Amino acid sequence: MTGNTAIVTATFLVYLGIMLALGYIAYKRTTNLSDYILGGRSLGPGTAALSAGASDMSGWLLLGLPGYAMVAGYEASWIAIGLLVGTWLNWLIVARRLRVYSHAVNDSLTLPAYFEFRFEDKTRVLRVISAIFILLFFLFYTSSGLVAAGKLFESTFGMSYTLAVVIGTLTIVSYTFFGGFLAVSWTDVIQGLLMAAALVLIPVMALNGMGGWDEARAAMEAKNPNLLTFFTDVEGKALGAVAILSLLGWGLGYFGQPHILARFKAVQNDAALPTARRIAVLWSAVCLFAALMIGWIGIGFFGEAGLGDAETVFLALVQALMHPLVAGILLAAVLAAIMSTADSQLLVSSSALAEDFYKALFRRDATQVELVWVGRFAVVGIAILALLFALNPESTVLGLVAYAWAGFGAAFGPAVILSLFWRRMNRNGALAGILVGGLTVVIYKQIDSIGLYEIIPGFILATIAIVVVSLLTPPPSKTIEATFDEVAEKY
Repeated sequence: MTGNTAIVTATFLVYLGIMLALGYIAYKRTTNLSDYILGGRSLGPGTAALSAGASDMSGWLLLGLPGYAMVAGYEASWIAIGLLVGTWLNWLIVARRLRVYSHAVNDSLTLPAYFEFRFEDKTRVLRVISAIFILLFFLFYTSSGLVAAGKLFESTFGMSYTLAVVIGTLTIVSYTFFGGFLAVSWTDVIQGLLMAAALVLIPVMALNGMGGWDEARAAMEAKNPNLLTFFTDVEGKALGAVAILSLLGWGLGYFGQPHILARFKAVQNDAALPTARRIAVLWSAVCLFAALMIGWIGIGFFGEAGLGDAETVFLALVQALMHPLVAGILLAAVLAAIMSTADSQLLVSSSALAEDFYKALFRRDATQVELVWVGRFAVVGIAILALLFALNPESTVLGLVAYAWAGFGAAFGPAVILSLFWRRMNRNGALAGILVGGLTVVIYKQIDSIGLYEIIPGFILATIAIVVVSLLTPPPSKTIEATFDEVAEKY
């Protein structure tokens, strides 16, 4: 091991030690399922905002998005615009209503539980179907984090991809297993700040070394002038409405992401939400712009030789520009980004198994301690399945995220929004929307011939299904309508 590698390794180990220590502290404060899943609804605005942002952006912000920007140029801006608008709208129209409503309907801890109690579904079909889609799409989403971890360890330490993925999985599982939501949220704050610092510092350092943005832009133009246009692809063909809508359509995904919606439910009180929204939108704007800059700068920095894998451009810039001690800290930020999302996904998946399968179908009288341990062991089981998906070295971070993001956005987004705003929506409509949205994404992905991102047809068809089925079936009960009116008065 060289001296530089030893310094980087030592920095990694210190960082991981801090994360595990936070996991242990959270473990001591976790006494029931509400603590484990939502941290006892005790998050302040800063913690909620940074935790939501860090768990949202994940390793794709430091690997997938810069890699796409490096390959596609200015075209990648459309994704960032869609995501930023989606972030703002999610905090603006969903956050407060979901926090109030989820608390009003039996203090629902999970999204499937919220749907069940919101529509008084005695059959529990709505809850189980929701949990199935959560487990399905989170396998792909969690796998994307493990792929990112594999690329990080492979690039940094030269270890085999398989070993790198296994080590990354063990790291993430270790503190999520014990600490639950508090461990995830506390570590997300540190990880979110590290991510932002790394994303801002690298473009500044790289531009300083290259002579400024004019030089970087000239390098992009010399390689391919089409990289500098917003409305054509790298081959010079017009993007067209389908391509632009597909990129902007990423913003629709926010309304159905269980790990992000969980942060809204966990905020300590309604008054904290406006502050949290401002912090979240500012953090997202800075990080998204910086990630694009890293990809664009990488085109000129690495010249004609380029990189074998564009998704490693951030890692390569860190290693080329920074002292090993600083590089170790910044590479730990990549691990932070990966961990902050993968841990949240594992936690939501484990809560779906513990609360929505185990308790709902098999052990309705299960104790709080029993449910917490079921959730913990579910973390391990789900991580093992996600690991099997991630062992394919040809997997791309952005590709895996895109599929899972579309699945959640289409299956749950319309159901969440309409459940909060439409009094006439009923249980049958909710079930139809979740099924149609989720299945449309799965099926459309296989048959698409025009390149339209599957979240768009999924979101549209799910919305139509909810409205049509709700209107064709009996209205909700008087108690459901009374609860809706009572909650609406608090908005």
